[in-house]
Amino acid sequence: MVHRTASDRGYAGRAAGVAIVCLGLAGCAGTDDITGALSAPPAAYANAAPARPAPVRPQARAEAAPASPATTASHPDMTPAALARDEANFSRCIAALEPKARAAGVSAAGFRRYTAGLKPDMGIMEKLQTQPEFSRTAGDYVEMLVSETRIRKGREAMAQNAAVFAEVERRYGVDRYVVAAIWGIETNYGSARGSYPVIQATGTLACVGRRKAYFRDEFVAALRIVDRGDIPESHLRGSWAGAFGLTQFMPTAFQRDAVDFDGDGHRNVVDSVADAMGSTANKLKRGGWQAGRSWGYEVVLPRRFDYLLADKNIRKPMREWAALGIHRPDGRAMPPGDEMAYLLLPAGAKGPAFLMTDNFKAILSYNPADAYALAIGHLADRLRGGGPFVQPWPEQRALSRNERSELQQRLASRGYNVGTPDGAIGAQTRAAVRDYQVAVGLPPDGMASGEVLDSLRGGS
Repeated sequence: MVHRTASDRGYAGRAAGVAIVCLGLAGCAGTDDITGALSAPPAAYANAAPARPAPVRPQARAEAAPASPATTASHPDMTPAALARDEANFSRCIAALEPKARAAGVSAAGFRRYTAGLKPDMGIMEKLQTQPEFSRTAGDYVEMLVSETRIRKGREAMAQNAAVFAEVERRYGVDRYVVAAIWGIETNYGSARGSYPVIQATGTLACVGRRKAYFRDEFVAALRIVDRGDIPESHLRGSWAGAFGLTQFMPTAFQRDAVDFDGDGHRNVVDSVADAMGSTANKLKRGGWQAGRSWGYEVVLPRRFDYLLADKNIRKPMREWAALGIHRPDGRAMPPGDEMAYLLLPAGAKGPAFLMTDNFKAILSYNPADAYALAIGHLADRLRGGGPFVQPWPEQRALSRNERSELQQRLASRGYNVGTPDGAIGAQTRAAVRDYQVAVGLPPDGMASGEVLDSLRGGS
């Protein structure tokens, strides 16, 4: 979930690219273009290390990937004829959703009131179809979001709402600085929430284009929000994909996680800072947040480290990581020895390293992208007075989608299984990259980097 900052500047690429695909949920292109998924959800966590990978893997299901402009344009529900048909059928489609809405608790009068005269916003289809991609490295992404301006504004916002943050932390056990960081990154502390009417946006997507099945639930949830009086219809505005509020809830997520923290009888995450912060903390707690523990720790790896251990499926107690020679920079104490963590190298072997706890997984429940969760954790630490990361981000270029697709194709031509060469780097491709790195003597960090692509092009 990305938002441009005042200090956003032109960066040279630094390590393997993070593909920022704007799906309409915190401003890749503008204040209405609010948030995008950056990667596939993390792999399942396990206590035991997996077996060492073989150089060639059996065929498996292709990785899930954000749709590219080419794939969305070729989707049968996105052709001009299909879109024209859906637009002409819009009123009938909306009317057909009344039984579903009534079953979800929307009143008959409310359904008629909020759908009377509803028209599709066909401009949303252009956004759904073209979804611009911005390739940034993990380092670029984190530095873009964790700017001095955002840190200063966050401290001011927390001071103005000190009682709210203190009570949110007391009631839910969630670090107040992490909650504030989500507020800052999602909407720049409320200044960039989006202006699309959520009922119209979700109604459009429920009846037009390629995502109808998914958005029917979002549309019904949006109707229920206004029908029960949580948020006035005129205030329920957000991204073109339906996310709204100070910390950007989708309607179904709102129904599941929103709370009436200020006690006025409404769960209003748009107008009430208390409700928005309480709801965000509730979502994190439901995602597994453990009170009194950090999201993770920057660490330094020893020389000749086994990079095959940098795997989300390999979780060890802190004492075991320390026994392998891992330590925190500047002589800082290691965390409690029994705390479980996995090793994350967001920029590969040449960049900073982190031991991630279960609280990092809780942040991922908000947005399943490592770079996003790392930015949230780092901004939280900066808000509380911590300093920048000690280890620098490496100066390497990011890969474009075409280059990532080329990398996959070159791996596949050598017998490595990457699924469909679609330019989306998921667990399957990372495993293939790691196998290739082992074979050619590169540090096996699994990063689809320019170094790996250059090696493949050179025939190594």
